[in-house]
Amino acid sequence: MSARPTWLTADVLRRPDPAVGGAHAHAAQRAAAEFEGLPVIGEDWRPRAVGIVGAGTMGGGIAMAFANVGVPVVLVDRSSADVHRGMERIRANYNHSVTRGRLEQTVADERLALISASDQFAALAPAEVVIEAVFEDLDLKRRVFVDIDRVAASDALLCTNTSGLDIDRIAEVTGRPEVVIGTHFFSPANVMRLLEVVSGARTSPETLAKVLRIGDLIGKIPVPAGNAPSFIGNAMLADYSRETNFLVEEGSSPSEVDGVLEEFGFAMGLFKVGDMAGLDVGLDARRQAILTRPKDRRHSDLRFVPIEMGRLGQKTGAGWYRYEPGSRMPLPDPELDAALIDHSARIGIERRQIGAEEIVARCLYALVNRGAWLLQDGVASKPGDIDAVYVTGYGFPADVGGPMFWADEVGLAAIAADIGRLHQDFGGWWEPAPLLLDLARTGRRFADLDPRNEGSR
Repeated sequence: MSARPTWLTADVLRRPDPAVGGAHAHAAQRAAAEFEGLPVIGEDWRPRAVGIVGAGTMGGGIAMAFANVGVPVVLVDRSSADVHRGMERIRANYNHSVTRGRLEQTVADERLALISASDQFAALAPAEVVIEAVFEDLDLKRRVFVDIDRVAASDALLCTNTSGLDIDRIAEVTGRPEVVIGTHFFSPANVMRLLEVVSGARTSPETLAKVLRIGDLIGKIPVPAGNAPSFIGNAMLADYSRETNFLVEEGSSPSEVDGVLEEFGFAMGLFKVGDMAGLDVGLDARRQAILTRPKDRRHSDLRFVPIEMGRLGQKTGAGWYRYEPGSRMPLPDPELDAALIDHSARIGIERRQIGAEEIVARCLYALVNRGAWLLQDGVASKPGDIDAVYVTGYGFPADVGGPMFWADEVGLAAIAADIGRLHQDFGGWWEPAPLLLDLARTGRRFADLDPRNEGSR
């Protein structure tokens, strides 16, 4: 039986009343688009036409999101073959919905008729909103925005679908940075409800207000975020993911970590998510990042273990788990477990039993501490926005309310003390956010930072 770590004092398995947690999550989602100082955009305003650059999975999903609410869309890519593949994918998605009984054929036909396609950037000229949805590469996006700036209407909103790139570096290649804004859709974009809306340094309040309105129009939960690396969701995910990897290097298995987090209420553990997405996604960037790692803290190369074994996830029948032919059911695999044990030995870690409390504490503390840094730095404007992001887009249990609400329920004084001891013992990644320490010292909660609450100062 695993011993409770000496640094852990908080009751991390404590959960709020599900009704209270769920009500908070719902309220946070509704309030996320409330942002001070914005002009009022009437509820009857909607773009008459939208242009999307990039006919891949993301671009097609965004096109469907607009067509589903009756907004005409033109899908643009650089070759007729890319455009054709994109339209075929959209057509297949609608056909699938019809076959499953989720959509009437006449409705699917009406929506599909609203989507046209072209291999010419000039087709974007009538669009009131242009959304770039090409590969996540800064140089590529800058080149695309040069072309968009050349052909788009003078009053068009110019949006970049990026999961973490610098909005200002993209906006600077245009002659109108005030209308450039980040729109981080989540895949599949026609299904996932989260939309991070990221203003650059020169994005106008009217642009932000209109894009928040657009998010609401297409059924999203639009959450404003500051222009910092990885914005809100993925910045927190980096810390959360790192802890799951460290836990496996120290003695857990991927199925144990996933199982504990799913028992806590997460929709899916991160190792299962990795297998679904493909472990080779972003592989080149990960390898390049090794060269610029800070030297004052621990890093993990755990992800390379299955990749070097040819295990890339569900698409190869094995990743962190193995999969029977024709099945997506993840099954623990002794072959991978043995390779992970060898990996721990190579990097000099003596494996041990790790209990559920430690897994929950390290993963959720990573989210809470990074969330506090984001609030302190103004990347997130209020704690509820972070909760909305994680409940809506990252599988955090809605009945727990979100990571910041959970932290308030558990108690910030105990959490701050635990994180302080983690920082003393393990350094680097666990530096406590000064905001967290201040709230703990003064007996306040994250909820007190929300200007809508009476306790705010």
